[in-house]
Amino acid sequence: MEKKLKITLVKSYIGRPEAQRKVLRGMGLMKVNRTVVLKDTPEIRGMIRKVDHLVAAVEVEGSAK
Repeated sequence: MEKKLKITLVKSYIGRPEAQRKVLRGMGLMKVNRTVVLKDTPEIRGMIRKVDHLVAAVEVEGSAK
């Protein structure tokens, strides 16, 4: 089974640098408490690392929605 990451925006990006806003937009997180499920890839892990103070990420198995 393919690993996925469930990522939730837990803090607002208001007042944050544009680079962090672009990372969040790239992951599809535009509003607080929104959750997206993305493939567990090195690229996504790097995006999470850039904004780890704003998001919560949990590993999930298979095709969880």
